[in-house]
Amino acid sequence: MSLTVEIKENVHWVGAVDWNIRDFHGYSTNKGTTYNAYLIMDEKIALFDTVKKSSLSSLLHHIHQLTEPEKIDYIIVNHVEMDHSGSLPEIVDLVKPEKIFCSPMGKKALIDHFHREDWPYEVVKSGDTISLGKKTVTFLETKMLHWPDSMFSYIKEDGLLISSDAFGQHWATTERFDDEVEECELMAHSKKYYGNILLLLSKLVKKLLAQVGEMNLDINMIAPDHGLIWRQSPGKIIEAYDRWSGQESEEKAVIVYDTMWKSTETMARAVYSGLQREGISIKFMSLNDNHRSDIITEIIDAKAILIGSPTLNNGVLPRVADFLTYLKGLKPRNKIGAAFGSYGWSGEAVKIINTALEEMKVELVSPGVRHKYVPSHDSLMESVELGRAVGKAIKKT
Repeated sequence: MSLTVEIKENVHWVGAVDWNIRDFHGYSTNKGTTYNAYLIMDEKIALFDTVKKSSLSSLLHHIHQLTEPEKIDYIIVNHVEMDHSGSLPEIVDLVKPEKIFCSPMGKKALIDHFHREDWPYEVVKSGDTISLGKKTVTFLETKMLHWPDSMFSYIKEDGLLISSDAFGQHWATTERFDDEVEECELMAHSKKYYGNILLLLSKLVKKLLAQVGEMNLDINMIAPDHGLIWRQSPGKIIEAYDRWSGQESEEKAVIVYDTMWKSTETMARAVYSGLQREGISIKFMSLNDNHRSDIITEIIDAKAILIGSPTLNNGVLPRVADFLTYLKGLKPRNKIGAAFGSYGWSGEAVKIINTALEEMKVELVSPGVRHKYVPSHDSLMESVELGRAVGKAIKKT
């Protein structure tokens, strides 16, 4: 069990650190995560979100360091996903709160999850404000960022934005604040989080950032529901979200492939050589050795995606099929791409990859390259030229 942390005067982190989780619905959390909850001690005591059910004991331990749970007056549910609401039924039964504040869609989601229509729901919308005594809370609905129920809570006296699942990271640490860790690692975790959770919602993120700007909120701290709290550089993560949501690309290509008997891998290396000759930054990522979520992190700011697979049973290898499904769900935009692969007697893999890329609105630079069985040194020049063609196309954009 860890200690509570006062992040602002009478505002405390009371969440839980999950050191051992390694998968978050398809996202590799190889360094764990946190489930952040916040307790404001005022004339009215308010708990902002809870934690995953398996971490209930940590939440209660932290609350007990500050007050008896029964003394909590309000529960604010910014997000209903089970990593933040899983322990809510037990907390509600223990606390017996006067009110549970949630968005209109939040109330529906809570009832759908827990089937408790008797809870003291208080529905709030964007711009609604409640007083806790010395502190006031203003709510901002953030529908589909990343669930329909999501909302932010803003404490104006502290310039504190409690941001639900935005601006977070899946990273278990003993530290609670951005200035207590290495910035490069923090931003890498933040980028991975954005790419695998919010990339498909980029248009909404851009719209939300504009809305927050129009509200002219004085934000000097951002407290997300996962990872580190931004107390030194909240503007840095807002700026990064603005950039990532614009899906701005660098002169960079990601080569993603799987291989059976190394022929497709040999082609991938030849494609790499072609890109290198054009001076393009390259990430070379085997699906056997790299998790899909780490590949997505590199794709965020890449202009080109090149995908390779041999043909297996008239299709692609299973890991390639898995990756294409995952990539399609995240809807990357403003990309160009190409496919390549070896085959024995039918050779459908390149066509299947091309179709998937076109469905994602990735502009194909080439119909792709196929080689039968083992490519010769001379035939590998086709793959080199594919890399060069993609490299030239990157530089034109």
